[in-house]
Amino acid sequence: MRSFDEILDLAAERKGGLGAVEALLAETPSRTPEEIAALTDDRILAEMTRRIFNAGFSSKVIAAKWPAFERAFQGFDPHACAFMSDEQLDALLGDRDIVRNAVKIRTVRANAAFILELAREHGSASRFLADWPDSNLVGLLNSLKKRGSHLGGDSGMRFLRAIGKPAFVTTKDVIAALVREGIVAKPPSSKGDFKAVQDAFNEWSAASGRNLTDISRVLAMSIGS
Repeated sequence: MRSFDEILDLAAERKGGLGAVEALLAETPSRTPEEIAALTDDRILAEMTRRIFNAGFSSKVIAAKWPAFERAFQGFDPHACAFMSDEQLDALLGDRDIVRNAVKIRTVRANAAFILELAREHGSASRFLADWPDSNLVGLLNSLKKRGSHLGGDSGMRFLRAIGKPAFVTTKDVIAALVREGIVAKPPSSKGDFKAVQDAFNEWSAASGRNLTDISRVLAMSIGS
């Protein structure tokens, strides 16, 4: 596979120079572990929920309705949401101010319970997320998928990036770049595929000092004429 610097050059050629690439990277800043740990768990639950509802819906629609989501789910207080009754959740299906998707509405209760479990184990969910090593992002994604609700795949990746956790997102362009570099032959799906992706990102990160978010975005920017 190419070195990260070579891939960065490809991205710069496509985007009009290194300065343009750096400006685009600045649009998705990452937080330090301590900054992530300082996030309150209601904001963690809120961001999980936003990413789950964004899947399959226009992000602009979700953004416009977000104040109503905050109101409907009591500010995403994990204690309040974890103990919402079936009747309370069913009542939200009649709330026209939010997206009335029964399956996704029920993920809020399940993920609130998940967050409370993490808080008991680690002090807070944000502390758990902050302390997880970036060099094993795949392990964190697996944990979110197994222990959370609807937090697998793209939703989990985008949730982590949204809270500032460095994360790759296997978009169409990122996958195309990984195939081009010989890391995978198809969209990653197996443990072996994701290990190969993680190993490549770790190698590029060690060589460049860049985090996973920056590397992922540069890969995407390096695709195309």
